[in-house]
Amino acid sequence: MANAIAAAFKSPLHKMTQTTPTCLWNDSASIEELTYSIEHGGVGATCNPVIVLGVLKKELANWKNRIEGLLKEFPTATEDEIAWKVVREISVRAAALLKPVFDSQGGKNGRLSIQTDPRLYRDTKSIVAQAEEFSRLAPNMIVKIPVTSAGIPAIEEATYRGISINATVCFTLPQCVAVAEAVERGLKRREKEGKEIRSMGPVCTIMVGRLDDWLKVLIEKENVAIDPGYTEWAGVAVFKKTYKLFRERGSRIRLLSAAFRNPMHWSELIGGDIVVSPPYPWQVRLNQSGIEVVSRIDKPVTGEIVEELGRKFQDFRRAYSENGISIAEFDSFGPTRRTLRQFVAACHDLDAVVRDIMLPNPDV
Repeated sequence: MANAIAAAFKSPLHKMTQTTPTCLWNDSASIEELTYSIEHGGVGATCNPVIVLGVLKKELANWKNRIEGLLKEFPTATEDEIAWKVVREISVRAAALLKPVFDSQGGKNGRLSIQTDPRLYRDTKSIVAQAEEFSRLAPNMIVKIPVTSAGIPAIEEATYRGISINATVCFTLPQCVAVAEAVERGLKRREKEGKEIRSMGPVCTIMVGRLDDWLKVLIEKENVAIDPGYTEWAGVAVFKKTYKLFRERGSRIRLLSAAFRNPMHWSELIGGDIVVSPPYPWQVRLNQSGIEVVSRIDKPVTGEIVEELGRKFQDFRRAYSENGISIAEFDSFGPTRRTLRQFVAACHDLDAVVRDIMLPNPDV
């Protein structure tokens, strides 16, 4: 009987979505990649400048004419303004593909995550203004806001205004707690005024692989000696502890696992009422992995591993402890700076793609 049930599912990811509360979102807004994800149970997707840059590099033949059209339609627009119009269009196209899921699930899933401009990470008012504009692009938009010192009040205000948020640039338990509290404040303000909240679907991303990455950087910078396999568990440990805390406190926000670096960023989190968001190549890999789909979210990371990570890395202790990092310190945390730099660089690279179409190099 068990074999017959397993055979009814197309893939491990599909089985996960059908037999556990864990949801699958695609970490890309590429229509081709999102279509694959939906076929395997996917009910959401993500867009940001890094993703759009990847889509354009892969599908430039399809987008070149559209960019040329935008340049004619907006003759005074800068390359940056055109680039963000492309971000909007790619996001809206992906959102349309997810709209049936959004309608059937009442807003919990079926959403497209669109990221606010990472260069605004210090400006609460500008983040909120852009979040409001982005939320109107399609009924099933969810807006990504960075978990920086300016991002926390933006998350509260955006939630109060009825915007479903996806907290991003987040790696630690203290950041997640600050996000959950900000969302709660926003929801309670809406409830006090009799405003609707049932269709809202906020999530808080933990970029699990980027915390692992940072510890590997510290190994080289600080000449740390540690079993290299231990660093693969850092993000998972923070995620599991945060999930347990959120359930104990009844937080009305789901966690989302992103920045995949190893299969455990999926397999160890199965069974939680959470979202896993692997990019397309990782989905293909996981579907071919043969890893058993069983609930592991409540199985704690081995104490020896957690203790050793804490002994060797102050930044792991900070990430794993509820009071390890203050809101004022969010912006200076190593993974935050590294991620923001990458996102900002992607904005400039995206501008360059548009520039090459706007002003073709005459020397080539």
